[in-house]
Amino acid sequence: MGEIVVVGAGPAGIRATQTLLEAGLNPILLDEGRRPGGQGYRWIATERGLDADAVMGSEAAKYRRLHSDFTRLTSRVDYRPDTLVWGCEDNRLQILQNGAASALGFDAVVLATGAMDRVMPMPGWTLPGVFTLGGAQVVLKGQGCLIGRRVVFCGSSPLLPLAALQYLDNGAEVVAVCDTTPLSRKVGAVPPMLASAKTLVRGLGYLRKLQARGVKLMFGVEPLGVDGAEHVEGLRIRHRGLEQRLPCDALAIGYGLKPEAQLAELLGASMAFDPAFRLWFPRTDEDGRAAKALYLAGDGVAIGGADAAEASGRLAALALLADLDRPVDTAEIAGLRREIKRLRRFQHGLARAFAWPAGAAVELAGSVAVCRCENVTAGQIRAAMDADLGPVDLNRVKAITRCGMGRCQGRVCGPALGEIVAAHAGRPLAEVGRLRGQAPVKPVPLRAAPAGVAS
Repeated sequence: MGEIVVVGAGPAGIRATQTLLEAGLNPILLDEGRRPGGQGYRWIATERGLDADAVMGSEAAKYRRLHSDFTRLTSRVDYRPDTLVWGCEDNRLQILQNGAASALGFDAVVLATGAMDRVMPMPGWTLPGVFTLGGAQVVLKGQGCLIGRRVVFCGSSPLLPLAALQYLDNGAEVVAVCDTTPLSRKVGAVPPMLASAKTLVRGLGYLRKLQARGVKLMFGVEPLGVDGAEHVEGLRIRHRGLEQRLPCDALAIGYGLKPEAQLAELLGASMAFDPAFRLWFPRTDEDGRAAKALYLAGDGVAIGGADAAEASGRLAALALLADLDRPVDTAEIAGLRREIKRLRRFQHGLARAFAWPAGAAVELAGSVAVCRCENVTAGQIRAAMDADLGPVDLNRVKAITRCGMGRCQGRVCGPALGEIVAAHAGRPLAEVGRLRGQAPVKPVPLRAAPAGVAS
């Protein structure tokens, strides 16, 4: 067997690498981050006085175990941090490592690229001081800083109470946690969430802790807009039929996660629409096989959380070993399959309890920027569709309006754009298509162009 590459050093990538090493293989581990751990278990800046228990809470033990296991691997694996995989061609990954462009040939790849925040635009969301939930956690964990002193957490995500508690424990005033999903809908989603009762209890515990410390918890909130001249000064909401303003100097928003699946698509994975999440996910078999010599694991293939990511990372590596005719424990494989199905069933319950507000995109004011990179508004998108022979396919709308053509390549604006196009065309979301993955999947300097790589 030639070169095996694992992309991503979060829970899935670390467990995949560990499994391959145990079998006597020597994979290359590429990671965009400077430190291992991914987003959920991001390296905590202890050198700046942060404490894992204060930041991670009940997840601190898992955090320590994962990082301890990784430390034991470092002497045996070709670990390359600060390495962005931005494209691929002819079994060669196009990478940018420490600012230098090159290409890396491979015979098999395990992708553990994780997920990113899904956000819904609103008036004022481009003001300085507005962060995604993940961004707020990055600032705290990686830099030991807060995004503000008086923070509102808004959206619909199981990360809302967790991030709010982390900020509260580290000195911020949490003005409110504003959840856009009604409490009644959350209660109705409890049965599937019993698939991981411990996780459900832990989440309820976050809410109890916030409430006990005087944090305002609000459900069924409708965000109306962010106030401020040059920086966030407040969030306007409608709650129980009444409009109110929550003064703050920072806002963290998020509506769950979306997979980072662009590389999977470029490497040959096909995509399928999931109506529960209203997202497109790569297709795999039950062990993570997506195409020839391509194995997927973690939230980049199906949103499942950190525990599912660890299990799926090991399972994908075992699938690779089985395809190499290496001995594998079939009983372990069966157990991992059951565990992953259970945890992902729980996540489908979460998708109901923390609903993506598709209707908010439909009602979005025409003046609101949907694409921050190209400053394309909801009104411009609808106007382009209303023109003679106007587009109804998502990629045609992108081509005409430039929505999704900027630095993020539609990774931020894509979900809202899809909802706007589907609603305005009067078609189901799955029928208007999806923004196709293309290189570079993330911004790279001109020196990383293919001609430079080929040399």
